[in-house]
Amino acid sequence: MIVQGDFVVWKAVARSVIGTSHQQQRLPCQDYGGDRILDEVVVGAVADGAGSARHADIGAKLAVKIALRYLAGTEEWLQKRQDSWQTQPKPPTEALARKLFTKVVNKVSFGLEKQAINHGYRVDDLACTLLAFIATPDWIAAMQIGDGFIVTRSAKTDYQLLFQPDKGEFVNQTTFVTSANALNEMQVRVLLHQPTFICASTDALEKVAIRLRDWTAFPPFFQPLEEYLLETPEPKQDDAYLVSFLESDRLNDRTDDDKTLLLCLYG
Repeated sequence: MIVQGDFVVWKAVARSVIGTSHQQQRLPCQDYGGDRILDEVVVGAVADGAGSARHADIGAKLAVKIALRYLAGTEEWLQKRQDSWQTQPKPPTEALARKLFTKVVNKVSFGLEKQAINHGYRVDDLACTLLAFIATPDWIAAMQIGDGFIVTRSAKTDYQLLFQPDKGEFVNQTTFVTSANALNEMQVRVLLHQPTFICASTDALEKVAIRLRDWTAFPPFFQPLEEYLLETPEPKQDDAYLVSFLESDRLNDRTDDDKTLLLCLYG
């Protein structure tokens, strides 16, 4: 447990590793994840670049950085006014959360379009999925465009999958943040379950973390990761366990894709 002043704060870490298929093809990792902690508020995002996109790695990294900057900026704006998402009289409604995440997607789309124009790309060259959230000790608001997953646990609930991954109509098809229908396909949810643990991931880990037959979280996957955060005071510096887990032969035998995990723990 980390204590800052008179209150407990979040711990978080995000790590990505290149898949064996991309190693063999000498391609860069096309996943990216990140987080920002602002006292009792944590924001996070992960993105998976489209395999067909020429600069998928650039698109995924840029999408995450823009999403984090905007979400963290909302909390920083509140703090300048001696306020916070945590001290709001009521948690955000789903309608308010949708407005917030619509702005996130618009910011990301604009940033990707600007990158494409400045470097002579097509915007589809930067296509990627996007999962993002903002959480306090009392609630989590989250969004998802495309596949991958966000799972949470509270003191009163077991590991819970927030959204069913978007798999599209055909195999290996999904929606990207650059898609014309991205906002229509965006899933948004607000949970008032006092999240203790949050895990966001790109799609490579779905088959080992999610029961695909009924789209529920598989607790044995998440329990060791939560214990790792509990036992690690500074996970961003002490990340050997997480990286070795993502690079393990056991996982590589199940998936050859790039892998990203974003883990958050409160208390």
